[in-house]
Amino acid sequence: MNQEVTVLFPGKCCFCHFCCSRFSSQGVTASRVRVALVLSQRGVGVWGTACCTNAFQGPTTFHLNQISSFANSTWAQNQGSGWLGDVQIHGWDSESGSAIFLKPWSKGNLSDEEVTELEELFRVYLIGFIRVVQDHVSEFQLTYPFEIQGTAGCELREGKATVSFLRGALGGVDFVSISNGTCVPAAEGGSRAQWFCTLSSQYQGISDIIQKLLYHTCPRFLWSVLEAGKAELQRQGFYPKPVWVMWMRGQQELPGTQQGDFLPNADGTWYLRVTLDVAAGRQLA
Repeated sequence: MNQEVTVLFPGKCCFCHFCCSRFSSQGVTASRVRVALVLSQRGVGVWGTACCTNAFQGPTTFHLNQISSFANSTWAQNQGSGWLGDVQIHGWDSESGSAIFLKPWSKGNLSDEEVTELEELFRVYLIGFIRVVQDHVSEFQLTYPFEIQGTAGCELREGKATVSFLRGALGGVDFVSISNGTCVPAAEGGSRAQWFCTLSSQYQGISDIIQKLLYHTCPRFLWSVLEAGKAELQRQGFYPKPVWVMWMRGQQELPGTQQGDFLPNADGTWYLRVTLDVAAGRQLA
């Protein structure tokens, strides 16, 4: 017969932190004890070793999504959105050509002047993108209707490093990407993708703008919006998420760990239960 002992830990698995607590099975008379590690916002430390580690987990990315739909030679439409991890924080009004800020902190620490400048930049880009594509439909051997998708942004890594990315798809199939500021055709894109990269090299002004946005504006904005939205992101669950929880003996993970699902608390936070069957009286440390 197993006995379950619930251990509550403060929800400290957060940005670049490592949290450990201890558990002891002393006083338990059952032949085996089930140790349940529950991460939550409240609780006390105990004895034995159970650790949750977080190596700079989400949300650690900010990216913009673009969907451009071409019905015929005279009608096309752009859709845009901005995402912090899996949380949408921006929309795009294609009629007015302006950003929609879905959260009070969606601007990060950008000034109103910087926001206005970026809106104008994206407005000109989206209009120009449609014009360039329609001017080269025959060269790319495209048949109406068709759709182009794109995503661009940056990701935080350990040590405060950032990695920027840009990927484009045609009809849901990988087409091109940007690597170290250079256009790279996807194998699935064939000769059309190669031609696109050749064509894009002729627009140095656009290339310079893209590199500035990817490698300078995006990382600074990501840091600022994470800080501005931290309070709300914490309420939505573990911050950052996901987290990995394990029972340890010294530096070795103990086998037999069983992890449950993320479940909600009544106050809007979430908790995670991780259990391990051990012999009664056994010290885990």
